[in-house]
Amino acid sequence: MRNFKHFLPALALMAIYQPSFAQKKQFTMAEATNGMGTTLATKGIKSAGWQPGTDILWQSEKKSGEEVWTATDYSAEGGPVSRTITRGSFPDGIKQETIPAIKWLGKDGVYFVNDKTVVAGILADKKFNWETLMTLPDKAENVTVDNSKRVAWTIDNNLWMWDPQKGNIKITAEPADVICGKSVHREEFGIDKGIFFSPKGNLLAFYRMDQRMVNDYPIVKWDVVPAKAEIIKYPMAGGTSHEVTLCVYNPATGAIVTLKTGVNFKDHYLTSVTWSPDEKYIFVGILNRQQNHLLLNKYNAATGEKIKTLFEETDEKYVHPTHALTFLPGNNDEFIWWSERDGYAHLYLYNTDGKLVKQLTKGAWVVNELISFTKAGDKMIITASKESPLEKHIYSVSLESGRMERIDKGAGMHSATVSDDGKYVLDVYSAAGTPKNTYVRSVDGTVSVELMKSPDPLAEYERAQVRNITIKAADGATTLYSKMILPPNFDSNKKYPVIVYLYNGPNVQLLHNSFPESGNLWYEYMAQHGYIIFTMDGRGSWNRGMAFEQATWRRLGDVEMDDQLKAVEYLKKQNFIDPARMGVHGWSFGGFMTTSLMLRHPGIFKCAVAGGPVIDWSMYEVMYTERYMTTPKTNPEGYNKSNLLDKVKNLQGKLMLIHGASDNVVVWQHSMDLIKKSVDEGVQVDYFVYPGHEHNVRGKDRVHLMQKITNYFDDYLK
Repeated sequence: MRNFKHFLPALALMAIYQPSFAQKKQFTMAEATNGMGTTLATKGIKSAGWQPGTDILWQSEKKSGEEVWTATDYSAEGGPVSRTITRGSFPDGIKQETIPAIKWLGKDGVYFVNDKTVVAGILADKKFNWETLMTLPDKAENVTVDNSKRVAWTIDNNLWMWDPQKGNIKITAEPADVICGKSVHREEFGIDKGIFFSPKGNLLAFYRMDQRMVNDYPIVKWDVVPAKAEIIKYPMAGGTSHEVTLCVYNPATGAIVTLKTGVNFKDHYLTSVTWSPDEKYIFVGILNRQQNHLLLNKYNAATGEKIKTLFEETDEKYVHPTHALTFLPGNNDEFIWWSERDGYAHLYLYNTDGKLVKQLTKGAWVVNELISFTKAGDKMIITASKESPLEKHIYSVSLESGRMERIDKGAGMHSATVSDDGKYVLDVYSAAGTPKNTYVRSVDGTVSVELMKSPDPLAEYERAQVRNITIKAADGATTLYSKMILPPNFDSNKKYPVIVYLYNGPNVQLLHNSFPESGNLWYEYMAQHGYIIFTMDGRGSWNRGMAFEQATWRRLGDVEMDDQLKAVEYLKKQNFIDPARMGVHGWSFGGFMTTSLMLRHPGIFKCAVAGGPVIDWSMYEVMYTERYMTTPKTNPEGYNKSNLLDKVKNLQGKLMLIHGASDNVVVWQHSMDLIKKSVDEGVQVDYFVYPGHEHNVRGKDRVHLMQKITNYFDDYLK
């Protein structure tokens, strides 16, 4: 044993004379959970955005103790010129302590919403002149302000509009279970709104969703005494779905026209809603209930009559439209359409007669965003995963030749906002070792201005080691990307417990080349406390093309688990992994995967935590489930195999289920049924519920959640 009487003074001398050896901090649970969005957030320019019709970039900042806007004109003669814009005086009754987050109404007009008041401003003489546009009713939701200064919103299930000349107008008066002006189809197919002003603001299209035929489902509210049930409509796989139409309101006449989208297919899906630039037509993607046949239809906005079907798309598995049409600037006759018809998400140029002009992008990679066009209309600006599925970069694409030129510099995940004429790009990116860099770049490559390089907000912390690893999928051919997060003081001669964190479901990708390189500070917290974390995007996840995603079709949980088990094989071959101390954790689809691994492949993992898990796909929503599993009637084998209720008796090791008591996505019944089955089978399962939370646990309560999960692994893996 060492003589500590002599050793301690030596440590004291090191602390005095060698401050460079000072111990770095470890993350608190609050920092590991919410830190990257709060105290440990990377620094960037605030409220950055381009003024319409200009090359002027706006940002807010403090000067001489006052918060102001700085507007920088990048097309000024002689180079960028900045000017300060003060906020001016707000109307009486408007309490706005800081500069508001503004949205533009044309070149010089802006607006913001202060509590329930819509405030509009006009830029003049380096300041704004403000006026109160209108005051919203107390229950107003889905507020949409148009450039015409018309304002639309919903109250309960009905649609309202404020007109500068007519005031408040109640557009619809529907019964309780008919919903107008809100997003539909449970926000699948890229749908995130239900109100669509026409390009000039003269007309208003809106979704009308009749869900009277859909089964009721109770969501219990625990914040009142006695508790009460809030009844929602929840269409489950194979069951009766809602019926959606698209309506057009004309403020000038007060008339409402319903587009004739097809009375024979009432439960079809209406997607990709797009106005023509001249406001005469509306284009709608009509997707059948089976989701394997899409019609792109053109309708007369004034009469609702169908003009024609421009084209059709089919797939033996599914078609998945998630984008509206994008018309070329100044062009009423040509638009860009997204399609995965060649196996990857790419862009196609069509005319409004339905003729394919050309495919604009092509390759074994995915287009992520179509952002803008150059002023001449000869190029479009996109982001894509062309360099790597782990990165996103910014490109210009010639509409004539398809030639692509990369605009950004540096590895990593780049986001872009583009000036109106497509001349300049605000490029914000991060990568491993790069917290956040912000540049203005010209599309032609002649201008590159660094606006900010964020200091490392984690520099004072003891950081985990991260290894990027590739593994072959269970098919022996497909490359899968993964990360292993190791303790800061990793010793390859020791044996460590390992936690596999997974999702592995459609439309989600966990792994990117971004900051922090681990992907999640909770991973690093666990690494600081002696764990190894492993995470991988297996087949079925996003951003790798249709074959990669559709490998799981009609058999959710099979291929994904096969791939994750290949990762387990890899882990067991590492001499520093303790195969007797392996855990697994995931949420939602990841909760389904976690529970599936414990019940369908028992004995591999010593313990697991499954959050908000799907237990029986026949109880999940129609739109998502039928895309990937078809229906229980047409795919009984797939549903039975993925159903976890009859597999509870297989459990070995410790399993905790966690659920939000107000979950309206994966309804509470999933985990409750599994608990009931566990009681019936005499199987011990741990359980924790978060009252008042929906499909995930957010805010300050998330710290409690992550501590609960951590404690469980500490109890059974350490």
